[in-house]
Amino acid sequence: MGQSQTVDRILDAAEELFAERGFSETSLRMITGKADVNLAAVNYHFGSKKALIQAVFARFLTPFCESLESAFDELERDADGGPPCLEAVLKALTVTVVEMPRKHDRSISIYMRLQGLAYTQSQGHLRRFLEQEFSHTFGRFMRLLKGATPQLSAVDRYWRIQFMLGATAFTMSSSDALSGILLNKLGVESTVEEIVGQLVPFLTAGMQAPATAPVGQIRGSA
Repeated sequence: MGQSQTVDRILDAAEELFAERGFSETSLRMITGKADVNLAAVNYHFGSKKALIQAVFARFLTPFCESLESAFDELERDADGGPPCLEAVLKALTVTVVEMPRKHDRSISIYMRLQGLAYTQSQGHLRRFLEQEFSHTFGRFMRLLKGATPQLSAVDRYWRIQFMLGATAFTMSSSDALSGILLNKLGVESTVEEIVGQLVPFLTAGMQAPATAPVGQIRGSA
């Protein structure tokens, strides 16, 4: 087995197990068992479990960010000096995810589960790694969102971005299950592209919704 093939098998096994069990609950021995390699191979190619976690994210995010930067370049050219519209920015993000090369049908849902775990599980090294390696692209995305939503306060925009990311992570990580439910309930088949087509207008409407009063003010006026 060549070295590149060994690395791919380790990464394939690691991303599936991390997505299923979480980072802390997945041991290197579980990964080596699934990849059918020995522990020395993991240590040789990655050096540590932390480095392996980072490599799993980098394998997806490096080409993803390159494609997303190209999509943003095109958006800004089409906007002719003005800020691109919100729906176009969100569509660029989601379409880039969908168009990424996939090893199998579950690739997107697995990665989106991993992205959710990066937020919910304590992995400070991973957040630092993502900020160091990919801050330019995601910083650009945030600037485009800000330019497309000038009516929002910084606090409102912050929360809506979190809600948007949460809805996206849930929908894309559960796309297989959601498609199965739709087929069972309504007899309608759906592709990932069709799911994104439903998701983008929903996210756009949520980001553009009028600001609401704080809860205390709502209670006081009831």
